[in-house]
Amino acid sequence: MLKRAFVAHDPGRIRLRFASRAVLGIGLAVALCGAVGHSLVAAITGGLAALLALFTVTDPTVRGQATTTALLPVVGLPVLTLAAVLHDVPVARDLAFLAVVGAGVYARRWGPRGHSLGVFAFMAYFSAQFLHTVPGRLPELYAAVLLSLVASSLVRFGVWCYERRIAAPVAAGLPTGATGLRRITTRQAVQATLGAGFALAVGQLLSDQRWYWAVGATWWVFVATTSRGETVVRGFRRFLGTVLGIGLGFAVAVPLHHEPVVAAAVVAVGVFGIFYTAAVSYTWMMLAVTVMASMLYGLLGVLDAGLLVLRVTETGAGALGAVLAVLFVLPVTTHSVTEAWVERALRCVHTCTAEAAARLAGSEDADPPRHVAELEAILGRVRLSLAPLVHPLNPMRARKARARQVLALLDDCAREVRGLASVAADPEASHDARLAAACWRVESAVEALTAPERPARTPLAAGHPAHAAETEPALAHLHGLERALAELAAPLHSPPRAPLATA
Repeated sequence: MLKRAFVAHDPGRIRLRFASRAVLGIGLAVALCGAVGHSLVAAITGGLAALLALFTVTDPTVRGQATTTALLPVVGLPVLTLAAVLHDVPVARDLAFLAVVGAGVYARRWGPRGHSLGVFAFMAYFSAQFLHTVPGRLPELYAAVLLSLVASSLVRFGVWCYERRIAAPVAAGLPTGATGLRRITTRQAVQATLGAGFALAVGQLLSDQRWYWAVGATWWVFVATTSRGETVVRGFRRFLGTVLGIGLGFAVAVPLHHEPVVAAAVVAVGVFGIFYTAAVSYTWMMLAVTVMASMLYGLLGVLDAGLLVLRVTETGAGALGAVLAVLFVLPVTTHSVTEAWVERALRCVHTCTAEAAARLAGSEDADPPRHVAELEAILGRVRLSLAPLVHPLNPMRARKARARQVLALLDDCAREVRGLASVAADPEASHDARLAAACWRVESAVEALTAPERPARTPLAAGHPAHAAETEPALAHLHGLERALAELAAPLHSPPRAPLATA
């Protein structure tokens, strides 16, 4: 697990640049807050705003990222105001918090921008509980948030906008086309609200001062998950990361939080760890979050061993609330989500093949690399949806083996598609009737896997062959793709009593 987090492949050193820029942007935001005379509480609020802006804003284009960043205070500051006004009205405060949770999760239906704004709104309310914000502090906090967003934006869009030099990432949206309670985001909003209600009640029994930790744990378990299996696994990883972080907190934060320079260095390392490990290990990301939070509590003068132990119990309560909600309230099964993502991946495999064939036939409009990038994004979602089945603690060996087989064969498809796109990019490559026939067979195989009742299509008639040396590499990739698709039939078309994935 440690190797996966810190030695994982980092194409283009994107994760390294992502984490380094975050340290620079957040550091500048906090430094500016201090330079203008803001209090420690305001500086922490500003630093958190900068962190969220750099971490959660994931629009595919730089222009979209800038627009979403500009909208963050439009959503966040009213929520912060609401939390401060209701600070001394517990019942209204709690009900408003649950409403923010539900709205924040529901906003995911509008894609990356909705997700970012939902997270920022939730964290605005959460930070008000964390810092015991009252109305009298609001003007200073407004200024700190706005200043910090400007500072982090200066770094992100001005000093170090590495996104301008790389291809825009392809986002794979939720497989949801239903309405009402059949829509995944609607079901998750209901689940998150009820799970947060459970966490809030249990959290207040554990502590009337730090109860919001439990609500925060429930919220973050729901972020970036779709099915109940994904949510259960994420809840386990959150709890494990918190426990490991508390252990490290005892060794680092408790003895060193009185040293401002050391504390600032530990917080910076924590920020780097959050951004660097987020894409590869949620457990290690939570470890970094916990150590950073422990040091911040130390700077605020309230850190002790009992507080760290309380954080573990509150996190456990929040994770339990999330698990109970996804298991018993409008559950979204792992099987249904996985089925949707696998079908999207197979459809994309066919599109990639067709685009490559069109390119080989001389079409200037065909763009295989764009669809290959889309396939990679979809396969990332397939891996996430199958994570509960391939988890080491999953006792269902047959289903674990079947899930691993599906992942391996889809990876084979992606490898052959990348190779085919590379051949198609060669200006010397030309079309061959055998390529057309192979492409039709790929289409038929995809149709058989995704809609078995549909008849296979007949290959095109032979045309004028090109030189064998030019077409053999493309044919090799197509034949490899055919083999992988044929082998996928067994795990995907398993008997009803032994589905590919159930949760």
